[in-house]
Amino acid sequence: MRPINTSLAEIAEIAMGRQGENDQFRSFLESHNEQEIDDLVARLDGEISPRIDCTSCGNCCKSLMVNINEEEADKLAQHLEMSRTALDEKYIEKGSNGMMLLNAIPCHFLLDNKCSVYEYRFAGCREFPALHLPGFKKRLFTTFMHYDRCPIIFNVVEQLKRELDFHNN
Repeated sequence: MRPINTSLAEIAEIAMGRQGENDQFRSFLESHNEQEIDDLVARLDGEISPRIDCTSCGNCCKSLMVNINEEEADKLAQHLEMSRTALDEKYIEKGSNGMMLLNAIPCHFLLDNKCSVYEYRFAGCREFPALHLPGFKKRLFTTFMHYDRCPIIFNVVEQLKRELDFHNN
């Protein structure tokens, strides 16, 4: 396995220069068997994720909007010993469609690049960057949206290009 890049500045710069290549790679992936891609991505994630200390980065918590459901909000309110109304007023923005989001970026609960409510974090936080989940090809838009900000996604995608022998034309 090649060395991994964890420099957010370098990753962002490289990502900017590879936008066209990544668009071609997304198209290239469409022609591949979904299960084989899922298996390969899960293997690469298993090899790369343990080599990256997310608490030295925290970029996802610094830059992403987080969706919340009612049950998660209830559990967090209980953990924080707040009423649900107080939690909603302080931390949550509600859309007219009932969708709930944390009302700040970076996340209110990020302290020293660590989640201060880790055991009560939201499903989207638990799943991110979601490379272990099936259906990778269905999440290509989201994956490449975060390619420039998440060292795990960046390194998995770059290794995936090598393993699939992708050559930008």
